[in-house]
This record gives sequence, C-alpha cells and structure tokens, in this order.
Amino acid sequence: MTTSIQPPLQKPPLQKPGIADLDWTLVGFLGVVHGVALLSPWFFSWSALGVMVALHWLFGSIGICLGYHRLLTHRSFQVPRWLEYVLATIGAMALQGGPIFWVAGHRQHHLYTEDAEKDPYAASRGFWWSHMLWMIYRNPKIFNGQIYRRYAPDIARDPYYRWLDRYFLFLQVPVAIALFALGGWPFVIYGGFLRIAVLWHSTWLINSATHMWGKRRFHIEDGSRNLWWTALLTYGEGWHNNHHAYPNVAPAGWRWWEVDVTWYAIWALEKLGLARRVVRPPVEVAAQRL
Repeated sequence: MTTSIQPPLQKPPLQKPGIADLDWTLVGFLGVVHGVALLSPWFFSWSALGVMVALHWLFGSIGICLGYHRLLTHRSFQVPRWLEYVLATIGAMALQGGPIFWVAGHRQHHLYTEDAEKDPYAASRGFWWSHMLWMIYRNPKIFNGQIYRRYAPDIARDPYYRWLDRYFLFLQVPVAIALFALGGWPFVIYGGFLRIAVLWHSTWLINSATHMWGKRRFHIEDGSRNLWWTALLTYGEGWHNNHHAYPNVAPAGWRWWEVDVTWYAIWALEKLGLARRVVRPPVEVAAQRL
C-alpha cells in the first residue's frame, strides 16, 4: 500500500478589484467634498480658519481619537454613560462612519494587522490602498452591517449606537446650519468641507504612513512605527508602534517629548473625576530607557 504525499494548500493570489467593483456613490461623495474644499482660498478669513482648526481638534481629537478609538474601541478608560454618548456623538460628527462601523474596522485591523485579506486597510497592499482606496471598493466584509457588527458586539447592542451608525451622515446638517448662521459660506467651507477633508487625510495617515515610515521602539510582528509629524497632525495617534505594542493603554505617547494631545484630555477628565480605570503603560516597561 502506498501513501501519496499531497502538496500543502496554497492560498489563491489576491484578486485585485477592478473598476466594476468601485462604489461610485462614495467616489462621487468624496470627490464633491474635496472639490468644495479646494474652493477655500476664495473664501478665506482668519475667523473661518480658526473655526476649521477648532473643529478639527474637537471632532478629531475628542471625537475620533478619544471617543471612537481609545474609549469605544480599546476601552482604555471608562467614563459615565452620558459622557460616553456625548463623545461618540462628537466622533460621529467627524463624518468617518458610525461608531459600530468604525470600532469594528479598527478591531479587525488589530486582529489581522497587515493581512492583505483580513485587515480592512492593510498597509501590505501599498500606501494608497491603506490610505483611502480600501474605502471605495465594495467589500461586504467591511461595509455589510450584519458582518462587521460581529467585531463590535458590545457597541452593536446599544440602541443609541445603532441609531448613530445609521444616521451619522445627517449630523452634518445641524453643523452646517450653525456654521452658516455664525459666519456664512466661509464658515461652511472651512468649518465643514475643508475640515472634513483635512481630518480625513489626517486620520488616514495613521493607516498608511505610520505603517511605512518612522521608528520602531517595540519589535512586534507588524510594521507599525512611531512617526512624530503624524502624531502632531493626529493629536498623538502617530506614536503608532507604542499603540500596537500595547493597544489598550490610554496614552500613545510614552515620553515627555512624544506629544499626545488626546492623552492630555483623558488626563484632564481623570483629574475632574470623569474618567476612571485609566490604563497606563506597564510599570516594568515604562521604567525602561525606551
């Protein structure tokens, strides 16, 4: 009797999406936002620019980095439920998806970092894929709510978060009305369209640039890196190698020179008695000369 030796199973080559797979509605939406943002030089005023910077911080640092990322996704600290809802609502106003979608995608990223098939924004597929192309192709594993909710069951159980996940886009309406009432079209273009576009690319740089360039303090399996200039643009998220090594730690910047504006806000909430169970770097690691 002879036994045949079977060759190991080979993964089929990754199929590159084509034009037919594009989500043209989303492509058009992204194009319109960027197109209107490009009109900003013709509507410039210092007050409009100030509104853009303020809202970039509010929706970016407080909403996305603190609310969506460090609180909802990684549970690196706890706040009262009413405050958690406020922070999640501010995150939804950033126009980067609802809380269930955002949390689920980021948890997949940490579970399967740089896996070309399972990481939604795998840097192994190139800079532009991880930066923005991953969004514009139809992929049910990423965009079908019945599928992505499996990665965020704690968020999906909450009725308010289900509501935000469905209607986050409409939150831009009261924001736009308030901006127009305060400063007309310059405020709408700077505080609305330009703020959205700049914040998009700031956030996307964490998916792309910080998996390609920078320094590696912790030699972990993925290619995450600490990149100082992205940390400045994203309120601390650019200390990405620190974060991937210890994702449930509240501060991303571990040394005094590692500017982490989002951590300063968490620290302030803790001092005010609004944040508790704040996860800090392990003592034995933090004590090392990193």
